[in-house]
Amino acid sequence: MIYLDYSATTPVNKEVLDTFTKVSLDFPGNPNSLHKLGVEAKKLIDSATNQIIELLNLKDKEIIYTSGSSESNNLAIKGLCLKHQGMGKHIITTNLEHSSIYGPIGYLQKQGYEVDFVKTKDGLVDMEDLERLVTDDTVLVSIASVNSETGMLQNISEIAKFLKTKKCYFHVDMTQSVGKINIDMNDIDLVSFSGHKFYGLKGIGVLVKNSDLTLEPLIHGGKSTTVYRSGTPALPLIVSISKALRLALTDLDLKYEKIQELKDYLIENLEKYENVRINSKEHSLPHVLNISVMHAKPETFQHALEEYDIYISTQSACSANNPVSKAVLEVTNDEETAKHSIRISLSYLTTKEELDKFLDAFDKCYNKLLIK
Repeated sequence: MIYLDYSATTPVNKEVLDTFTKVSLDFPGNPNSLHKLGVEAKKLIDSATNQIIELLNLKDKEIIYTSGSSESNNLAIKGLCLKHQGMGKHIITTNLEHSSIYGPIGYLQKQGYEVDFVKTKDGLVDMEDLERLVTDDTVLVSIASVNSETGMLQNISEIAKFLKTKKCYFHVDMTQSVGKINIDMNDIDLVSFSGHKFYGLKGIGVLVKNSDLTLEPLIHGGKSTTVYRSGTPALPLIVSISKALRLALTDLDLKYEKIQELKDYLIENLEKYENVRINSKEHSLPHVLNISVMHAKPETFQHALEEYDIYISTQSACSANNPVSKAVLEVTNDEETAKHSIRISLSYLTTKEELDKFLDAFDKCYNKLLIK
């Protein structure tokens, strides 16, 4: 099997799985219990939380554990806007976001909120347009650091610096960047990410928020690690995401360099094909290569490669059933290109030998599907 869909999810690191198993077996207590087993479990959660804060160099931030980025995004957007309705009812986002951003924003629109989509230039936020859109009624700006389909990396630091001069809040979905690159989170009010994107387990995510920022909880109930998310703390998952993050950030620069070399190798070989267009531009992370194979349906090409036990994706695994990739359309301004896009996502685990096998299978599929 050749797996090239790491942006959808990553295989769990065995060390992370071992940690999950050990904690599950050795720490049976509820962290909210007052007896010895509960106290030991609580200490373990505090240790994991402190490690996340240290790894991400966070200052004056609170960690809220969730089930994943979708919940973190919902809590950030709905929780903030519903709690601070008196500030205004205007939200700004982009056409490059995940469906778990559009979902809660769409819900808020039904509650009377207005939404504007900031323009982009070659996939990057147009700062002049953002400055034009922000008003006294703007309560939230939500922009992903990296687009999951094209790998486009936004200038989050510049956006955060500008928004610091305004009274609105800034939320960043960092699902596709945490564990891959370092981004300073300290000028951002809310940050979402999920463990399964950096070789952790599915079912655990994080929302980082300013310590003095209040939210309306989505889940009300009993005591937990925070007043913003009730429920018995998922101790093994919490410890496992801390472990996964530490391992992901180890030798980060070396991993990045390796993935960049793999992506360059892919581009060099794929751009030789007449009907292949490269959609991931210079501002894209090396972890994602989006291409369009013109005159071939993306799903058909995907399943053709599957016959060789090779796995890629078309749009984001959570995208709506839309034949046109909005993310690719934003970058290319060409609907036909956006209709034919496929995503190859890489990892430091990917080998050149795997890419050679992929390229051989790609050539066979290309000639079978496009050459008459």
